[in-house]
Amino acid sequence: MSVVQSVDSVALLPAYLAAGTAVLVLLTDLLVARAAATVAVAAAGSVATALGCAVVGAGGERSTFCVGADCSYVFGGRAALVGALFALLTLGVLALSGPLLRAGKSPVGEYCFLLACSMTGGVVLGAAGDLITLIVALETLTLPLYVLVGLRRGSLAGAEAAVTFFVVSVVATTLTLLGAALLYAVTGGLHLGRVGALFAERPDLLDVPLTTAAVALVLLGLAFKVAAVPFHAWAPATYDGAPLPVAAYLSTASKLGGVVALLAVVQRALPAEVTGPVLAGLAVLTMTVGNLVALRQRRAVRLLAWSSVAQAGYILAPLGALALAAGRAADARAAAYAAAVAYAVFFVVLELAAFAALVALRPADADGGTLVELRGAARRRPWVGAAFALALIGLAGLPPGLAGLFAKVTVVRALLDGGAAWLALVVAVNAVIGLAYYLRVAALLYAPAADAAPVPARPAGTVAVALAAATAVALVVGFAPQLVLDLAAR
Repeated sequence: MSVVQSVDSVALLPAYLAAGTAVLVLLTDLLVARAAATVAVAAAGSVATALGCAVVGAGGERSTFCVGADCSYVFGGRAALVGALFALLTLGVLALSGPLLRAGKSPVGEYCFLLACSMTGGVVLGAAGDLITLIVALETLTLPLYVLVGLRRGSLAGAEAAVTFFVVSVVATTLTLLGAALLYAVTGGLHLGRVGALFAERPDLLDVPLTTAAVALVLLGLAFKVAAVPFHAWAPATYDGAPLPVAAYLSTASKLGGVVALLAVVQRALPAEVTGPVLAGLAVLTMTVGNLVALRQRRAVRLLAWSSVAQAGYILAPLGALALAAGRAADARAAAYAAAVAYAVFFVVLELAAFAALVALRPADADGGTLVELRGAARRRPWVGAAFALALIGLAGLPPGLAGLFAKVTVVRALLDGGAAWLALVVAVNAVIGLAYYLRVAALLYAPAADAAPVPARPAGTVAVALAAATAVALVVGFAPQLVLDLAAR
């Protein structure tokens, strides 16, 4: 009996646009050989990809590569949100990369091509409907980053960071693939919906030791990608050794990819009774260790790196409550998923804003430097300093950073609705701990400078990115938060 697989090119349009951007960047770099033209093509492709995600997502859910009811690619509201976010993050990082590329330390064509390839993986990841598509998309997102981290010429720190990132990621991918293979051995399927339905129909499978091993390996492999404690040690060193724009992309797009992959398998495939306690434990460890270690950091990028580790704990917290929410109304479970997605969205935009301001305050090819070097920066560069402070306050979850405040309130509300009041208390306590270092850095920006050393000038475009990103996310009001939650819930 022949099996016919359906193909919907409209559903694949965002992936076509992202992959086409990578090809056009290569051709432009080869035929035109002008840095400005190459960057312009990459930027235009990112905008086109974001628009394509919005247009296709507005038309309702579309599926392709389907055999019967099992589809490997499902593009709906959440996939459109994730794909557009990856495209916009790529556009933002391209804008931040101008000083680095003009300094000639990184080849423009290869740099833009690798970013476009990573964007392609992110777009496909949001729509992945089976484990193979999900893992391949996650590796397509991650693989170019190994090279980008070490692409800066003459940088030993960059080379060391790239090797560290590569070795850890290979181990994580191996664990995930082994877990997927064991899950296939238990269930006989790879499509997320089919695996989830089988566990619902046959709860006795949860008592099989092979099931426990499979679920544990998949979760641990994806925990590496999210930089959850105790699988986080690679993140601070890698972020600090990478060029600042690449560190921004790692801290935002790479972490978002891990969150999206983890959310997909937890929501649609793996049983909440098994994953809930594991993710709750990971969330508590991640937010607590990340915040406590961030208190002692003296380097700007390392502080942001440990901050992002702590923020990953807040994202994992609603998923950790699913074991308790499993016996409750479907609305409680949907709220937990939506809270995790919404928090991830607001976090990556705020984090990009913080990195944008840091790029604007540092020399073109310099690293993030120490916190002492940022002392008084807002007095010398008021607008950029204000943008940096606003992004930090948003990450802390304080007004006027309404985006960060909304995200934390959403997580706490989802935990309370899911019956995990103890986990909501842990989130609240860690949020208070986080205030110590976020506000300390914000105050340092306005402290009297120890000397009158000038901050290097920056092109208006870089400063505009810092200001626009920080201001936009800090002043989110009205329909925007609800729009994100609505898309996340689909």
